[in-house]
Amino acid sequence: MRTGVLFKRNHNLVYSCQYHVVWCPKYRRPVLVNPVDARLKEILLQTAQELRSEIIELEVVSDHVHLLCEVDPQFGINRLVGRL
Repeated sequence: MRTGVLFKRNHNLVYSCQYHVVWCPKYRRPVLVNPVDARLKEILLQTAQELRSEIIELEVVSDHVHLLCEVDPQFGINRLVGRL
């Protein structure tokens, strides 16, 4: 985990936009167990890297996912979550 606020730069702005995202499977069923949770982590990290976003913390519990991420405000959190 990082300490302090680190700012990132885009071609025309400086930002630090961190979002805490939580989502769960339908009816909150406990389906995110081994090996599904490991594969989900791989997919989320790879997709975030492709979209030039940063996943600061990621926790997969059997019935929900916690994600702390940093996204370029011009790209938008809605587009990142939609792709994840």
